[in-house]
Amino acid sequence: MSLRVYNTLSKKKEDFTPIRIGKVGMYVCGPTVYDSCHIGHARSVVVFDVIARYLRSQKYDITYVRNFTDVDDKIINRANEISVDPKEVAEKYIKEFNEDMDSLNVLRPDMEPKATEHIDHIIRVIEILMEKGLAYQVDGDVYYLVEKFKDYGKLSGRRLDEMEAGARVDVDERKFNPFDFALWKSAKPGEPFWESPWGKGRPGWHIECSAMSKEHLGESFDIHGGGKDLIFPHHENEIAQSEGAFGQRYVKYWIHNGFVNIDHEKMSKSLGNFTIIRDVLKLYHPEALRLFLLSNHYRSPVDFTDKSMDEASSGLDKIYAFLKRMDDRIGGKEDGQQNLSDLWKRFCKAMDDDFNTAQGIGIVFDAIRSTNRILDEKIDDKDDKAALCSLRADMKKIGNILGILTENPQKHFDRKKTSAIESHSIDTTIIEQKIKERKDARKAKDFEKADKIRKELEDMNIILEDGPEGTTWKVKAL
Repeated sequence: MSLRVYNTLSKKKEDFTPIRIGKVGMYVCGPTVYDSCHIGHARSVVVFDVIARYLRSQKYDITYVRNFTDVDDKIINRANEISVDPKEVAEKYIKEFNEDMDSLNVLRPDMEPKATEHIDHIIRVIEILMEKGLAYQVDGDVYYLVEKFKDYGKLSGRRLDEMEAGARVDVDERKFNPFDFALWKSAKPGEPFWESPWGKGRPGWHIECSAMSKEHLGESFDIHGGGKDLIFPHHENEIAQSEGAFGQRYVKYWIHNGFVNIDHEKMSKSLGNFTIIRDVLKLYHPEALRLFLLSNHYRSPVDFTDKSMDEASSGLDKIYAFLKRMDDRIGGKEDGQQNLSDLWKRFCKAMDDDFNTAQGIGIVFDAIRSTNRILDEKIDDKDDKAALCSLRADMKKIGNILGILTENPQKHFDRKKTSAIESHSIDTTIIEQKIKERKDARKAKDFEKADKIRKELEDMNIILEDGPEGTTWKVKAL
């Protein structure tokens, strides 16, 4: 099965055929850097990180570009609130964004351009639009003339004559059409500005992405991504700008991820359910957050709750426990055997269906359940051991695509146990003594006493796990 991708533009899945054989250009809209990043940002970044990882695993030569909007009304307003230069605000939150994404094991894109570093490119695109009669100037502001672009609305499915001004566009009586949008904004007192043919000012939001994508990927490229909230007006306006200026298809495949909801409600500051990444990572392992964000298909919404995060944490532990059990049974070293497991092929089949990480993760857990039954038996056969080694190698390849399983399994549980012991003030000496007493009771066939000790430990939030290798314990998530 070849890779098929849902294209927002065509509203259907299409075979993925890059413009240039074997090469992929991908541009993803990054953050406007005026505040700490929330888990909605995390979902978009993680989704496209996985897409880039998977394309590379399939031998595509991918150039991945993700921008920073570092000049914008929101940045200027925040700077004015705290009486600092807007550049200082942008630099602070770019640094914080990178720290958050590094914590989530997000690989850096090949390029991370900033709007302020591309002012000359932005001005040149606006000049082309002016020359073609697709833009006009009013009092130092420059607007795009949407009625001159006959395909306006083709991405979002909206028609100009059916849209109502005031919903997601600025109402300005100076504009020829309410949906005309700013390419260049004249400078206001105290705002950052650059010189331009239309006077001192700064770029509008939409034009920066047209200019930066053209500069780094060309006038036409393969994939443009972002959250569903960017379809209109941002991406719709990008199409109008780029195709109006350069006269050819801007993007071949448009990919948009769904939202993160908080307890079934849309996440927003106005509702007070705004959850930043750093707060989540104080409570949960970064890989658990990644697993949660990938647990639904990227186009579907995902609901952030304590229960869903606890389930993701438990799921992560199950995978690490499986890898640890494999290491304990067949040794921790790879023996060079490959292609004896079909796990990687089945995972790739799921990913080839529009990057279906939810199905791919399900395949991983199916493999764990079936293989654990095999591990319950005695393994002497050399071929069986080689097959298990191959399966473990496939599991790690899948982990690399999902951005998880970066820790040694034993160290993962040691670190988790240490953290739990510290946070819950647990005396490990007492626990180990009770485990020994329970072992002695079971050996003496005093199962009533053994069960009583297990219950005592459960009341202390300690969970015992009996296996062929003995009894281990962990702290119950509270």
